[in-house]
Amino acid sequence: MTAQQNYIDKCSTVLDECTRALQSVDSNSVAHYLRVLMEAEKVFFIGVGRVLLSLKSICKRYSHLGINAIVVGDITEPAITGKDVLVVGSGSGETLIPLSIAGKAKKLGATVVHIGSNPESSLSEYTDVFIRIPVSSKLKRIDEIVSRQPMTSLFEQSLLLFGDITAMMILEEKNIPLEDLWQFHANLE
Repeated sequence: MTAQQNYIDKCSTVLDECTRALQSVDSNSVAHYLRVLMEAEKVFFIGVGRVLLSLKSICKRYSHLGINAIVVGDITEPAITGKDVLVVGSGSGETLIPLSIAGKAKKLGATVVHIGSNPESSLSEYTDVFIRIPVSSKLKRIDEIVSRQPMTSLFEQSLLLFGDITAMMILEEKNIPLEDLWQFHANLE
């Protein structure tokens, strides 16, 4: 196999897996998620590792759409209240830091959203809205979409794309012209 063929083969694998994963997400859960986001005063995001990187990208894009989006732990993080939402990204739902933060947010009255793969995780105790991206996780559940990619790459990629898909849905819901978004883009670059 040539380098070109190998590259095209890997592209097809990643794109096909992402398409299968994202098309498997329950649209009613997505609609509920969007309602919760739109009604929130502030939306906080927590995750670790590559999941956190995907969540930071979602947070940035949502802020362009007028959502008061905050990454937990940022130096300018305000207090969370009962008017707010915490979005937790964790495929397994067992990651210690997000699990602990979700428990604290719930005690403070916030709505907790879990975007993950495992509907029976420890995080479910605190979850008000669950978005399942049914991809391979550390748990190896039989109903997961198996990936040829290393570790949990498919979850992290699907999470990032889920954010972009839902951003498009928010744009449509708010009837915001694409040209108007540039006024919210960073301009100190």
